[in-house]
Amino acid sequence: MRVVVFVKATIDSETEITPAPSAELLEAMGRYNEELVNAGIMLGGDGLKPSRFGKRIAFEGASRAVIDGPFAETRELVAGYWLWQVKDMDEAVEWVKRCPNPMPGPSEIEIRPIWEASDFGEAMTEAAAEVHDRVRQKLEGGNA
Repeated sequence: MRVVVFVKATIDSETEITPAPSAELLEAMGRYNEELVNAGIMLGGDGLKPSRFGKRIAFEGASRAVIDGPFAETRELVAGYWLWQVKDMDEAVEWVKRCPNPMPGPSEIEIRPIWEASDFGEAMTEAAAEVHDRVRQKLEGGNA
């Protein structure tokens, strides 16, 4: 199963009150990411800049509205992410428990399963499945 692992933002990560991560934290996270890659778990991931550098697009029917950051609810924001391939949620939890604390103070990491084509049942028509497969193949570096 594929999961997205979200490093939740904190007031510090949003306002950059604290200096950049310490060399010790950067090295520890680098070693952790290397373990994930060597275990075949990590498919991708990165840290994100504070929300003041971001934008949201609000949709209502055909209308689109651009909302500039920063965004108010820090506890709802994401400061970084990983994309992992794991056998089940228990394995993802065990890997997260091994992660160095990604923030200087208290922090949270959230794990969310990714919808797979098979999860959509009959709604995933043959035509939709073909398009889905072509996109996945291109993303994975294959020729479709």
